[in-house]
Amino acid sequence: MAHGISNHLHHDVTGSFLRPEALKTARQQFEAGEISASDLRAVEDQAILDLIDRQIAAGLTILTDGEFRRSWWHLDFFWGFHNVEKVIKHGVVVKAEDELVRPEGAILTGKLSGHHHPIIADFTFLKDHVPEGYQIKQTIPAPAQFLLELEVYNNPAIALEHYKGDRQALLDDAVAAYRQVIHDLYEAGARIIQIDDCAWISLLGPLPTEPEAFAKHQARKEELVALNNRVLVDLPEDLQINTHLCRGNYKSKAFGTGGYEGIASPLFDKENVNAYYLEYDSERAGSFEPLEALSDHKRVVLGLITSKTGQLEDRDAVIKRIHEASQYVPLDRLALGTQCGFSSTEEGNVLTEDQQWAKVELISSIAKEVWG
Repeated sequence: MAHGISNHLHHDVTGSFLRPEALKTARQQFEAGEISASDLRAVEDQAILDLIDRQIAAGLTILTDGEFRRSWWHLDFFWGFHNVEKVIKHGVVVKAEDELVRPEGAILTGKLSGHHHPIIADFTFLKDHVPEGYQIKQTIPAPAQFLLELEVYNNPAIALEHYKGDRQALLDDAVAAYRQVIHDLYEAGARIIQIDDCAWISLLGPLPTEPEAFAKHQARKEELVALNNRVLVDLPEDLQINTHLCRGNYKSKAFGTGGYEGIASPLFDKENVNAYYLEYDSERAGSFEPLEALSDHKRVVLGLITSKTGQLEDRDAVIKRIHEASQYVPLDRLALGTQCGFSSTEEGNVLTEDQQWAKVELISSIAKEVWG
């Protein structure tokens, strides 16, 4: 298995960046029918070209498109599957802490397929404009997240209608759809794919002690890892698959809390990924101790820099935390990053673009000091 990030590289960010005002305006105009899809695409193109330059200036060498073509970190990707459509959940109230979340979701309207996914063209544009010497990362939501969308955030019976109640057939098609997209991304030139996975939020924290709850907890996390691993089996040796886990991110608000102890196994020892991008920017993430479960070859990007606020972290405190984590994972297998994206949805987090870039520059600077 390839390394999660290059051995000499010890800093990265999760992937999404605050949308510039021109892009937000263009999207509003498109939704109102005032400009065409091609007009919006042109604004997105220019915003991404500007972002490439800004990432390089901030010291990043793994570049993304900032998820600038998406409204959501996950739903737009789901909507790109064949027979998955956008749905407005009337009367459904979802909150991130005290913040109401837009009531949008994804619903299955037929048999699932991953052929001709629009993200391939999005990746190709980025690849065609990134200068030589820089790597490109494509972020997509995890298969486990797709299962969560179909079975928890929507009525699971709706998806099963198209499979005559056969859940295994649905899962088989979901695996095939994901494998198709990953194959197409690889053929287009992708060599780093990050699967973003918040399906674990309800499983965080200490293991349940009541026997029935414990059994359900164990079965659920084994199912999530098994589903992700079915997608990640027999991939090209030079394709790096990393995963990002957090506790949710909507306008700087979280959806859950709890340490990694309850999911460290099988997540850290059995999931077939190269690196874990982990939230560690606040007490809600718990201690570094669960990292002891990490398989020997795997790497961890410590999300010690928060994307939720504009306050810049204390440099010495961050460096101290890195060395604390090295008690559980060797320093050369650690890296520094953000705990999540700066704009998991188009609304963005509550900080300015200047504050965002100051944090990215701090990450680059600290990594150079700690790892050389």
